[in-house]
Amino acid sequence: MRSKTTGIRYLAISMVATIALLTAACGNQSNNTNTGGNAEQDGKLSVVTSFYPLYFLAKEIGGEHVSVVNLVAAGVEPHDWTPKSRDLSTASNANLFLYHGAGLEGWVEDFQKGLSKDSGVAVKEMSEGIALIHAEEAEQEHEGEEVHEGEEEHEGEEGHDHEGMDPHTWVSPKSALVLAENIKNSLVEADESHKADYEQNFAALQDKLVAIDEEYTSELAGASKKDIVVSHQAFGYLARDYGLNQVAIMGLSPEAEPRAQDLLEITKFVEENDVSVIFFEELVSDSLAKTLADEADVETLVLNPMEGLTSDQEKAGESYLSLMERNLQNLMQALQ
Repeated sequence: MRSKTTGIRYLAISMVATIALLTAACGNQSNNTNTGGNAEQDGKLSVVTSFYPLYFLAKEIGGEHVSVVNLVAAGVEPHDWTPKSRDLSTASNANLFLYHGAGLEGWVEDFQKGLSKDSGVAVKEMSEGIALIHAEEAEQEHEGEEVHEGEEEHEGEEGHDHEGMDPHTWVSPKSALVLAENIKNSLVEADESHKADYEQNFAALQDKLVAIDEEYTSELAGASKKDIVVSHQAFGYLARDYGLNQVAIMGLSPEAEPRAQDLLEITKFVEENDVSVIFFEELVSDSLAKTLADEADVETLVLNPMEGLTSDQEKAGESYLSLMERNLQNLMQALQ
């Protein structure tokens, strides 16, 4: 491991110089066709969701009575995605449009205004009832420490203002339970004739999410370490609900640009707090996290923010639940 006075400062300067290239690569991902096909199928309740976690939950709860279309295609980072005219048409022809809220979909207000005038689609916000984390709270969690985690400590986030909130609720099983219940209630309201089936499917999914929540609670409570260093500040709800301390290289948007001073302080934090793993994610470039890990002589692992599946994950039959389980396995490996 090279010295803090030379290697770390060189690392900070060189990584800041390459961030523009990394964020450009992140923004150049293609906006492919929608997951799930046409919103109108076989007389089923047609549901459109804004991103993958809502798509998964709606499919599980709706079962055979719903046809679900997800706007953001596999392999596309939701923070980078903006709707096209075909997406407006898809939503206008649906019975339900489910979006997360809490500032995740910065485009949603204009999107609603663009829906067809004769559309009968019901628009529902799914994050209602979740105790949201304010950006200011993320800063205050580390008050008095050298590492600055708050949104205002990072450059380049002007285009992704999350209304002062951390929108990444779904990374915590506790929040996922609230999202699932909100989806169930929306389906019942739109299609009361199949209420019993929606309730039954929800109960089965609820049992799985509760089991995962209990596993997270038990395993993480026994972990000897509590610090997680992540590439993207997407794990605030996970940290809050299970007693962890999140230190992020970049802010609430995965393309936010850290300052040289931020990188210097994070590298020091890794060295001084016996951090053995730096986490990266799969839908954006891992170069910055891996460069920092190489400099600090630590390993890298995936901690998936579950904003969407990659094409390979989709083909392999991966799901939100399997990603939850893998996240816990990687967390426990890092926190021993």
